[in-house]
Amino acid sequence: MRFPPRITRIGAAAAVLSALLVGGTVTATPAAAAVGSICYSALPSQAHDTLDLIEKGGPFPYDQDGTVFSNREGILPSQSSGYYHEYTVITPGSPTRGARRIVTGEKSQEDYYTADHYESFDLVNYGC
Repeated sequence: MRFPPRITRIGAAAAVLSALLVGGTVTATPAAAAVGSICYSALPSQAHDTLDLIEKGGPFPYDQDGTVFSNREGILPSQSSGYYHEYTVITPGSPTRGARRIVTGEKSQEDYYTADHYESFDLVNYGC
């Protein structure tokens, strides 16, 4: 099982507090606004299957699985090219790959789930 790193919000909270105390403004970045959290247990069973396949190294159902995810949407934290990889989460009844994916970050081994084809992401929380 993969365990993502702890994510701290202290830095963001300090920036907000600092801006409020000195009369500044606070602006949210797309990544801060769009990356949420989801408990591993709340994922659909097909996402569990995908995470198990990732852990085993495959075989994967689609040729696109394991390819580099470019983060063109800019929602995930900015990283160098090749850091993120995407995998299909099968959608029952869909004649195509569907919209659901797991996107992994290689160095820190974080896993993100998207149910809406990269419109938003949730960091998978294995501790709840």
